[in-house]
Formats: sequence, C-alpha cells, structure tokens
Amino acid sequence: MPKTLTLFLPLSITRFIAAALICAFAWMAGGMPARAQVAVIVNGDPITVFDIEQRMRLERSGSTKPPTRDEIVNLLIDDKLKLHIAKRYNLEVTEKEVDTAFATIAQRMRATPQQFAQRLESSGIKAATLKARLKSDIAWGQMVRGKFGASLQIREKDVLAAADSRKASEKEASFDYSLRPVLLVLPRGSTEAAIEAKRREAEALRARFTNCEEGIPFVRALRDVAVRDAITRTSADLSVQLRAVIDNVETGRLTPPEVTPNGIEMFAVCGKKDSKAETPGQRKVREEMFSEQFDTHSKRFLKELRSAAMIEYRN
Repeated sequence: MPKTLTLFLPLSITRFIAAALICAFAWMAGGMPARAQVAVIVNGDPITVFDIEQRMRLERSGSTKPPTRDEIVNLLIDDKLKLHIAKRYNLEVTEKEVDTAFATIAQRMRATPQQFAQRLESSGIKAATLKARLKSDIAWGQMVRGKFGASLQIREKDVLAAADSRKASEKEASFDYSLRPVLLVLPRGSTEAAIEAKRREAEALRARFTNCEEGIPFVRALRDVAVRDAITRTSADLSVQLRAVIDNVETGRLTPPEVTPNGIEMFAVCGKKDSKAETPGQRKVREEMFSEQFDTHSKRFLKELRSAAMIEYRN
C-alpha cells in the first residue's frame, strides 16, 4: 500500500462539483433514450438505467434467487465506491488484469474468451458488463488486502486445529503429482462428427500409452498432437473432480479424454509421491478462514464508504 495517499478535495468544492454534475446530467437526460438515462449518481459518477438492466441480467443468469432491482442498484453503487477508493489510493486495475480474469471464467466454462463473450451476448449481456464487475472486484481485493493485510494473516496452528476438529485430516493424504498435458488439436468450429472422431483417436492412444518414458516421445511424433512441459501439482492444488480422476489412473497412464475449446485434452500421470504439503481439507479450511476475515473487514469498510458518499437517486 503506498504510504503517500492522494488527498480529497475540500468538502465544499466536492459538493459544488457534484451538484454541477447532477444538473448537467439532468439537462442531458431530457433528450436521452430511457435506458441511457441516469438512475443514480455516486460521488458525481453516474449509473444509468442501462447499467442496471445489464447487471440484473448478469446476476440473474447465475442465481437461483433472482435479485431485486434495489439489490442490483446497491451492487452497482458498491462497485463505484470500490473503484473510487482504489483510485484515491493510486491502485489502478489494468485492462490486461481484467481480460485475464475474464479468460479464466471462460476457461472454466470450457470456452475461449471470444466464445464466452458470444454466449453472454446471446443472453443479452454485454461482455463489458461482466468486465466492469471484475474490475471493481479486483480493485477491492487489492484494497482490502493492502489496508487490512496484518489482520488477514491466518496462523498455521489455527488451520490445523480447525481441520482436526472437522476430522478433515484423519483420512486425507497429500500427494505431489507430476503431469504432462497432452492435447489432440482440433480446428476451431469443428463438427460434432470431427470431435467424436478425435475422441476415439484419443481413446486409442490412451490404450497404447503404458509409461511416460516411451509414451511421451511416441505421442510427440504424432501429427496434430501437442505435449506440454511437465507440471507438478499437490493434492490441494487440484479440484475435487480432477483429483478423483488422477487418483484413479495408474502411474504411467493417461487420464480419460476431455473436450476443451482447443481440442481433446488428457494428462499423462508420470509420477505420484507422498507430500508434506497441506491436505485438500486443510487448504479448504485456510481459504474459508481467510474468506471470513476478508468479508468482515470488507463489509465494515464498505459501510464506512457509503456513510461518507454522496448518493443521488434519480430513477
């Protein structure tokens, strides 16, 4: 966190500027389409009816309990406040950081960023709407970690005690896995028939692959097959689903083929050994404890920002 902070303008000047902006927006709204009209102004920064409609679609697309309009407005107000305070502390979220976060979500959805953006568009959601939310989340995460860093430190003995109390570590073991990603490349826009043919090819390759020493050079010699560098992961690094798959594969064999945006992917399990790293249960406990501390500080800090903010509701 920078030691030198950007100073606020004097309160009288801030109020004057905000009032002038409100008048300007009110004048412009008369000739605007309804959805482009300003609904809320937060410290001089507008939230439009369109912003609210877009965020509502986004939040409802991944929720079993659709949020109300008031809840959406409050989320957008919070986003504005998060970005305002981050800017005050000279924390700038780059476009690259936002694009990386967007690409990570797309990958989880088994899509490229372009494909994911198209899926959003088909649901009437602009990619920019999700990216705006990601930007405020990234900025806020940096802000809270920087301001409350010392309070967010989780002690190892607390993690072990909590994990033991849940019986999380009794039957769990931790392993180090040595993996080689293997990708059977598929052209973009391949038909279902082509994908199925490539899947059968992957199954045939999996049957022939019996050890990494001979199997890796053999696979590398095949056409349209890429073998990536070895990666090492602990049990706690892997999702529950992937860990279950790898644990059911003998060392020296390939995992079952899976369709990805770039082709058919498998992992060669080239090594598996006991690890002294934390178990998945301990990792989960640590993340839950951190999240609880983070949420406590986050809510308190956001409440302080709201109490000091100038919020004008218009629609």
